[in-house]
Amino acid sequence: MTRIVLAPDSFKGTITAVDAAVALQTGWTDVDPGAEFVHRPMADGGEGTVAAFAAAVPGSRRMPVTVEGPTGADIDTSWLLLPPTGDAAGGTAVIDLASTSGIELLDQLRPWDADTTGFGQAIGAALDHGVSRVVVGIGSSGSTDGGAGMLSALGARFLDAAGAPVARGARGLADIASVDLSGLRTAPDVRVLTDVTNPLVGPRGASAVFGPQKGLNSVADITLADRGLGNLAALLGLDPDQPGTGAAGGTGGALVVWGGVLAPGAAEVAELIGLADAIADADVVITGEGSYDGQSGDGKVPSFIASLAVDAGVRAMLAAGRITADADTSLFTASASLTDLAGSSDAALAEPARWLRAAGAELARRS
Repeated sequence: MTRIVLAPDSFKGTITAVDAAVALQTGWTDVDPGAEFVHRPMADGGEGTVAAFAAAVPGSRRMPVTVEGPTGADIDTSWLLLPPTGDAAGGTAVIDLASTSGIELLDQLRPWDADTTGFGQAIGAALDHGVSRVVVGIGSSGSTDGGAGMLSALGARFLDAAGAPVARGARGLADIASVDLSGLRTAPDVRVLTDVTNPLVGPRGASAVFGPQKGLNSVADITLADRGLGNLAALLGLDPDQPGTGAAGGTGGALVVWGGVLAPGAAEVAELIGLADAIADADVVITGEGSYDGQSGDGKVPSFIASLAVDAGVRAMLAAGRITADADTSLFTASASLTDLAGSSDAALAEPARWLRAAGAELARRS
């Protein structure tokens, strides 16, 4: 009997990691009905982080919460409570920025006014519950507020020269004249999942690199937002050149100030869901993502999982929405492109579950 670990990332905007794993299993079973499957859907701190933990950790519970989304309007979302462990007697909260302050929650880009207040409110709800550890995923951010909204929701105050609160979002950063952290809630053990190593400011900083995705389209806008982030860093005593502080529009830096420890997303998720142990007992591990390209070897989920498989002497296979010509697939014994199977990228995007089933069958035939 073939034992297969299914550990795809989400195919962004088309299908979750959980549903991708189900589709791959269905396709493989059509060819090999006797196979045994272990589901370990993956994430790297972005979209699908909470779902990955929920699928992999027995006894986890979704905890509903209403927060102010990136526009300021209330949204109903949830955080995940993991059962108590020896080093987290009060349990662990898993919270992703994507579902509280993420770009997918915006009806239109709001580069100056979107903020991370809702993310901070969800963290606050977990603290109110009494958790001992907080694991946060900070991918898919919709703002460039430097995490000021998050810190404000946790008790910090950002004041202008007259002592009044500044405007929310990136709009208010340059006006901050003083920061009052006396009311900031005490941080428990906080792990910050991110695959971003950019500093807070400068040509590789949050504004310059990620700002255009969030609507900062002109050089003048990027420069102004960058200066605002620099002002915030100076007042918080944060080194703006520290790698990772530019993640999520600067929220990575705010979490460091609060006491969080930045960690490579894929590796941290894998450790917390016991992925290495699952792979060690398997014959095959199948991973995947929407686009496997030349950037995918830099700490992304598929390449990370392939390296775990190689270390364990287990065959690694890849299913991706597309596999570009510059992608290195040498760590995989077989790969399948949904675009190739469907005949076009549009067809693959329209029916990802169908073509993931086809990919699962194709990989089974090539096993």
